[in-house]
Order: sequence, then C-alpha cells, then structure tokens
Amino acid sequence: MRYDSVFRPGLFAGRTVIVTGGGSGLGRCTAHELKSLGARIALLGRTREKLERVKEELGDPDTFIHSADLRREDEVKAAIAGVMDWSGGRIDGLVNNAGGQFPAQLKDISLNGWNAVVANNMTATFLVSKAVYLASMEAHGGAIVNVGADFEMGNPGMGHNGAARAGQTNFTYTASVEWAHAGVRVNSVLPGFIASSGLDRYPERAHEALRSVKDRIPAKRHGTESEIAAAIVYLLSDAAAYVTGIALRVDGGLHNAGKSNFYQVPEHDKSKPFNGFPLYRPPKVLE
Repeated sequence: MRYDSVFRPGLFAGRTVIVTGGGSGLGRCTAHELKSLGARIALLGRTREKLERVKEELGDPDTFIHSADLRREDEVKAAIAGVMDWSGGRIDGLVNNAGGQFPAQLKDISLNGWNAVVANNMTATFLVSKAVYLASMEAHGGAIVNVGADFEMGNPGMGHNGAARAGQTNFTYTASVEWAHAGVRVNSVLPGFIASSGLDRYPERAHEALRSVKDRIPAKRHGTESEIAAAIVYLLSDAAAYVTGIALRVDGGLHNAGKSNFYQVPEHDKSKPFNGFPLYRPPKVLE
C-alpha cells in the first residue's frame, strides 16, 4: 500500500515539512507522498481527529500534529513553536493547503462570510508563512508552496474566493522577492477541478455543476489528488532550485479553454489520470 510516487525514494530524507489542512483531501495526499519520500511530517489543521487519522495512516508515531485556527496569529505562533521544538529547530518546507469556500453570488455574501473566506484562503497563508520564515527559514532557507485557485478571469459565483486567491498569489509573488536573499523559494499551485473529498462539502445545488464541468476541460476529466501533490512536491524539491515566484496551474487546460468562443474540444479519453495514492477514494458527488 506504499504511495507510488514518480520521485526518487529518499528525496526528502532528513527534511521537515509542514502541511496545513493535512487532515483530508489534497493535504492528506501530499503528506502521504512526502512521507513516502522520507520527509518528517508536521500536520496542522482545525480538527484534531482528522489529523490523528492521517497520522495513523502514515504509520509513523513521530509525525507531529497540532490543531489550530490558522486565521488567528496567536494560535499560528503556538503551532509553529511546537513544530520547532519537535523538529529540533528547523523547518525545510511548508505547504499552505488549508482553506475553504462556498458558492454564493456577491449580492448574497454577508460580511462575515466574506471575511471568513478571505481569512481562510489568504490571511492564514500570510500568518503561517511569516511565522515559519521568522522561526526557521530566515536563517536556514527553505521552500514554501501555497495551494490556491485560478482567479485571473474572476470567480463568478464565488467572488470572495477569487479575491482571496488573487491576494494569496500576489503574496507569493512578493514573498518570493523579499525572502530570496535568505534562500527561500515561494511558489503557488493553482488546482483546477480536482476529484477530492472537498467536493462533498459543497451544497447539493452545486453537485450537477461539479459533475458536468469536465465537459469544459480540454482534458475532459477531473484531476486527481496525486496530480496536485506531484506539482507541490516538485516545487519543494531541489529540482526547482531556480523556480520561485510562479503560479503553476494544474487544471487540465481549463484556464486557456475559457478564453475561446470559437473552439470546442472534441470528446476524447486520451488524458490518462495519474493516481499514486492507494488510499484515495473518489468523492461521492462524482460517483
């Protein structure tokens, strides 16, 4: 049942990597791949029970878990202090994966709803990244990958998420410059429609749209959790030593297809998914 990574064994041996939102979905999958490559894993998230389940799956009692509201600076600082004590004073990689959003038109979004999504998807990235930088990476270098979403064409139906993700990616661009002198690389991965457990949290009114979106994707399918994890792992790895300040779309070509009114990709089954995660199960909404 070992994770079937395309990367060489031992790639992250001796390195400590934090994965936020590590209790489910993309964070869980990424943690499994990094663990299979030798990394020491620290899982941060809001629900301790989910983190405990993933720790058990990883099969390593040394895995660090800490539940926290990553929108609160005091809780973030406490979480990173805990990681530093556990790790022996060094953090080599950070995956800012925690986040959340819900479908709603701008006219229907309350101020509390707007602020919650912006805090989840932008402010938490800033708070965790800053805490990790000051605690370890300013002195020792490292790599940060922020998991966001495409925003360049707006996000009708989830405008709060589009605004938050635009800010999150702009933070990536700025931090990649300001922290380069310390040997820190900062990049973003922008997933498209991924067949992850997070889809099951959407209300029933969104289910048909989630199922039918593949018709607009040039690859004609949803992506897999492993395909996002692989992009994250690459950007954390030494192979990306000269890559910083980018936003890498992993979306089956959806962004580019959205620009054309004069071409429709024919139906096909030529895009074969990669899935290296033996514990993966598709979301119920797509079954």
